[in-house]
Amino acid sequence: MAASKKRDYYEVLGVERDATPEQMKKAYRKLAVQYHPDKNPGNKEAEEQFKELGEAYEALNDPQKRAAYDQYGHAAFDPRMRAGAGGARGGGGGGFHDPGDIFREVFGGGGGGGGGSIFEQFFGGGGGGGDDEGPTQGENLRYDLEITLEEAVTGTEKELNFSKPMRCEPCSGGGAEKGSKTVTCQTCGGRGQVTRNAGIIMMRQTCPRCSGAGKVIERPCRTCSGEGRVNQKTSVRIRIPAGVDTGVRLRSSGNGAAGVRGAPNGDLHVMIHVQEHEIFGRNGRDLTCEVPIRFVQAALGGEIDIPTLTGKARIAIPSGTQSGSTFRLKTRGVKDLQGGGQGDLLVTVRAEIPQRLNAAQRAKLEEFAALCDENVNPQSKGFFEKARAFFK
Repeated sequence: MAASKKRDYYEVLGVERDATPEQMKKAYRKLAVQYHPDKNPGNKEAEEQFKELGEAYEALNDPQKRAAYDQYGHAAFDPRMRAGAGGARGGGGGGFHDPGDIFREVFGGGGGGGGGSIFEQFFGGGGGGGDDEGPTQGENLRYDLEITLEEAVTGTEKELNFSKPMRCEPCSGGGAEKGSKTVTCQTCGGRGQVTRNAGIIMMRQTCPRCSGAGKVIERPCRTCSGEGRVNQKTSVRIRIPAGVDTGVRLRSSGNGAAGVRGAPNGDLHVMIHVQEHEIFGRNGRDLTCEVPIRFVQAALGGEIDIPTLTGKARIAIPSGTQSGSTFRLKTRGVKDLQGGGQGDLLVTVRAEIPQRLNAAQRAKLEEFAALCDENVNPQSKGFFEKARAFFK
C-alpha cells in the first residue's frame, strides 16, 4: 500500500496522539482479537485490518519509531525517503514484523513453535498458573524542548521543569499505610492473571485488581491510594550535545514516571526543536547566510566583513562577482552529531541595486552606461543572441 494512502496509525488504533503505551496496548488487544484471521476465516478485509493494526502498534509502541512517525509520518519508514531525511534515520528500519508475531508478543504467547492456532494458549488447560508480571514500570515521558540555533551548534545544558508521577514519600513508594501488610489477591487467587471469555476465545489477562502482582495491600496509603506514587513538580538537568537539529530525540534514563509500588522508573524522551534564526539558515552540517553587497563592490571587487556564529570573518570579493555567487568558509558550520567532522558556512552575496538616486548620481550612471559595450555584460549578450528568434 502506498505511504500516501495509508491510514494514520493513531486512527488505526483509535487513540489520541498523546496516548500512553498502556493505552495503545489496550486498544490493540481489543481490536486484534476482533479482526484476527482465526476468528474471521476467509474474510480478506478483516485480515488486512489485522495486518494494519500490527503495523500501527509496532510503529507507535517503539519510542524511536514513534518519534520518527510523529515528525515524518509514513515516510519515516519508506526506504526511499529515509536516505534523505536525517531525522527519520533515527526511526529504525522501515520493515515491519509479521502481524502474528506482534499478536503473540502482546498477548504473551511465547514464540516458539509448536504449530496449531495462535489462540491455543488462551484455552483452559495446558499450562499452570499465570505469569507474575509484578508492579508496573513507570511510563516513558516526552518533553518538547525549543532551543536557539546557537545552542544547537555549540551545545548547552538545560533545566527542564515539569510535573510527573513521583514516589510517594509517606509510604516510601510501597503503597501501604505504616503497619499494613500485603495479602493474597482474592480476584486472581494469587496467580496475577484472570481468565475471561471473549466470544470463541478464552483469554488470560493481567488481574485488574493487583496489576499482576498476585497480592494486594491490606490498608492502602491514603496519600497515593496504594499506587505508591503521586503527581509532583520536578526538574531535570540535561546536556544538549553540539550538532543537534529539529527532530533529534534525547533520552534521559530513569527520569520518566515513577513505577507503581516501587517498580523501576520510565525514561524521559526530550524532542528537540530548533528556532528559526534571523540571519543564518541550516542545511545539514552547513550553515547558510545571505549578505548584501554594493553593486560597485561586485563590479570592482574588494573585501567585506561577514558574520559567523563564532565572530566576524572577512572574505575577498573578486571583480565581476555576480549576484547569487556563493563563497565557502571551511569549518564554520555545525559539528556532526555522530563525530563526522564539522560543516562549512556558505555565504551567498546579493548585489544591491541603488535606489533614490540624486541628479549627480544618475548623471554619473548614465555616463557609465554610455561607455559600456556588449563586452561589459557578456551574459546579457549571450542570452539575447539565443532569444533573438522570439522577438520576431
